Amino acid sequence: QVQLVESGGGLVQAGGSLRLACAASGRTFSNYIMGWFRQAPGKEREFVATISWSGGSTYYADSVKGRFTISRDNAKNTVYLQMNSLKPEDTAVYYCAAGRGPWSTSSKTRDSTYDYWGQGTQVTVSS
Repeated sequence: QVQLVESGGGLVQAGGSLRLACAASGRTFSNYIMGWFRQAPGKEREFVATISWSGGSTYYADSVKGRFTISRDNAKNTVYLQMNSLKPEDTAVYYCAAGRGPWSTSSKTRDSTYDYWGQGTQVTVSS
């Protein structure tokens, strides 16, 4: 079992920044690829970003590319999502997730690749 706890959400004005953190416990953190997903009211959960086991590879949804940065600190069992130039359409509950992989073009963006999920943290961007 892997337990994931997100933090860092909140209310921010458009153009502002937030940094989300997700602390993991329970199993060897570096054995898992880590992803961030989000779900806006009335919409399906969508992929945001993912990072490989060592942090050497990352991948982003087109909607956040160039604005968001995912990173991880395996010594601290934590994955981060730095969000800059936030827009009202970024408003959602953000979830971190852990999965064994594989790190392939299609699988790393799919919900089913991730076995463990956090409870989510609310991000609200006002216009």
